[in-house]
Amino acid sequence: MELGEHLKSIIDKVQVNIPFGMFFDGYLELFENTGLNPEICMDADALERYARDDFKKIAAIFKRNGRRITFHGPFADMVPGSQDPGFLQLTRKRLDQMIALIDIFEPVTIVCHPGYDYRRHSYYREAWLETSLETWRAVGEKISRAGSRLMLENVYETDPGQMLPLISELAGPHIGFCFDVGHHFAFGQVPMEAWLDTLGPYLGQFHLHDNSGADDEHRALGHGNIGLQPLFKFLQNRADNPPVLTIEPHRVEDLLPSLEFLQDEIG
Repeated sequence: MELGEHLKSIIDKVQVNIPFGMFFDGYLELFENTGLNPEICMDADALERYARDDFKKIAAIFKRNGRRITFHGPFADMVPGSQDPGFLQLTRKRLDQMIALIDIFEPVTIVCHPGYDYRRHSYYREAWLETSLETWRAVGEKISRAGSRLMLENVYETDPGQMLPLISELAGPHIGFCFDVGHHFAFGQVPMEAWLDTLGPYLGQFHLHDNSGADDEHRALGHGNIGLQPLFKFLQNRADNPPVLTIEPHRVEDLLPSLEFLQDEIG
């Protein structure tokens, strides 16, 4: 894929999400040739399948090329607030497996899903919150000691009030908020401004993709119905302390239009 010299400035500013295993399916060359900064998803498959030497090999390539790295933690079936000791133990094990790779990749941030879904957890919300706080305090401290910063991301939360008790209790130099605009538009029930007004003080990262509003479609930016003007205004106001920006394309053909959209909007 040719991205063009005119996109170099925006390529330098953003991360591009990719599952670790895809580096062995031909996508490593794309990242090498275009200078993309990876947000590497360390899912359960990667954590179980690959040896430490495999991780060292990939990390060395990006470090040699001066690329900035971020992580996305495992998220499928993760239950950090679970009241079932077995599920909770496995969730924390997966997070510890990921944390053990920080010294290899030296990621700037690590994005994780708190995993709250009011349809499943609201009837024991207080117990869920207490257990979740315990999980993320320990994880955040380990990540901080390893030299990175934990970012907790919205998914099925319908409004910022569902995240505020967790984020406000944990927020600090080593834990912040990642605002996923696609999740907000697909699953949220309040305007983007409400999220930015409520959780903006804790915001350290954005996940960027588009959708129609019907589902989490991960379309290219500008190819859905999300109005992103509040985000661009937020970025202008935070120019002296910019958050990390991550594009999350689920198809390679959505990468170029997303980069071009951001180039036109924020340069």
